[in-house]
Amino acid sequence: MRWFIRSLYISVIALLCLAACQQESLETVKVGEVTRSIFYAPQYVALAKGFFEEEGLAVELQTIAGGDKTMTALLSDGIDIALVGSETSIYVTLQGANDPIRNFAQLTQTDGTFLVAREQMDDFSWAQLKGSTFLGQRKGGMPQMAGEFVLKKHGIDPANDLTLIQNIDFANISTAFASGTGDFVQLFEPTASIFEQEGKGHIVASFGTESGTLPYTSFMAKNSYLEQQATTVQGFTNALKRAQDFVQQESAAEVAKVIQPYFENVDVQLIETVVERYKSQGSYATDPILDEAEWENLQTIMETAGELPQRVAYEKLVNTIFAQKAVE
Repeated sequence: MRWFIRSLYISVIALLCLAACQQESLETVKVGEVTRSIFYAPQYVALAKGFFEEEGLAVELQTIAGGDKTMTALLSDGIDIALVGSETSIYVTLQGANDPIRNFAQLTQTDGTFLVAREQMDDFSWAQLKGSTFLGQRKGGMPQMAGEFVLKKHGIDPANDLTLIQNIDFANISTAFASGTGDFVQLFEPTASIFEQEGKGHIVASFGTESGTLPYTSFMAKNSYLEQQATTVQGFTNALKRAQDFVQQESAAEVAKVIQPYFENVDVQLIETVVERYKSQGSYATDPILDEAEWENLQTIMETAGELPQRVAYEKLVNTIFAQKAVE
């Protein structure tokens, strides 16, 4: 019996040492996401399923509220990779960054917000927003720009045809609407679906389907990091592609079950509803390649919103080498 216990003890110690050695051999990658969102489901799938570890990477994920703060962390080397709207790379470039920020892997390809009305509207038309009070997103951010682009597309002048409120912080927009501010509000999931469940509002339209495909959220890094850590970036992109395939091939229920640990306070059935809604409208990019047509649509939306002093060439801020290899 003693020899059995001794052998078992030695085996356990050996396994612990092996696990420790494997952990030490992983390359640490610090990733900053602009918010925690079901909109980013493939990222959490890659984490939960161990796809990054299988590529030799230990991803340390932190949520950094706000695109400006996320980019500051990236520029100051607080993080290696940022998950944020592609428009931020344009803003940084136009400010004269010495080390260009380049988009190397696309995660979402449509706007992720929905138009929520205070009342049920079975026969909704965009013209019904005229004369209303519309609670929009922060000026200069991609949700606001996509929102205004859609309004103008439907013949609505945001400055004259409705009362547009944009001075409320992102975190407080849903609370303001629930408290009685506005007839319509532009919301991300799962808040939009939660409002429907609680009878506080009704989803009547999707800004994502109306604004077309664009690099809404992408992984980006300094050009120097992409050059010096090419193997790491390739492994990261490979893992992301596997996660994107998982999201496309598996049911919304299975995806919801996998990512639920990242949304502990959200019911799994609600997560499933949100995943299905984003899948059905093609919000999740099917691969990490950021197409030039999407890049140009992004800049058109920014121009329409008056937030783009000049266009920036696709080749300057987009690197598709890693994404192409991941797909191959």
